Amino acid sequence: MTFRRYDAAQLHQLLAHRYPFLLVDAIDVVQPGSLVIGRKMLSAGEWWSAASSSTPSVLVLEALAQTSAAVLADIVDGATGAVGYFASANRVRFRHAARAGDELLLRVALIHWRRGICRTRGVATLSNGAVVPTAELTTVLRASF
Repeated sequence: MTFRRYDAAQLHQLLAHRYPFLLVDAIDVVQPGSLVIGRKMLSAGEWWSAASSSTPSVLVLEALAQTSAAVLADIVDGATGAVGYFASANRVRFRHAARAGDELLLRVALIHWRRGICRTRGVATLSNGAVVPTAELTTVLRASF
């Protein structure tokens, strides 16, 4: 059951990224503060497609990190001035290549939250079920001054 959806306009409020580095089209919050699913439609018009027919794997990993922002938004419950800093990606496994025309489903689940440090598990899959990368992501939340 989806509780909330971030569309393109709401993603601009959630993330500081803009084109060409905004790598998520929409995010569905399935369980607030626990599980979100993002979507990214890969097209031949992407800035990376001129150099390669497949999406660079690190960009899919970055899309997972951007999707994790929706988990953080529910954890901090709208605290003003809170800024998330991506800290690390552990246990990263690149399994399959994503190509133009594919739709990425970016599933991010909360593993651990304590003292401003958030650990999530991300899995990106294609619509046919093929797993692209998996990773454990760490984000540090700090109040901005």
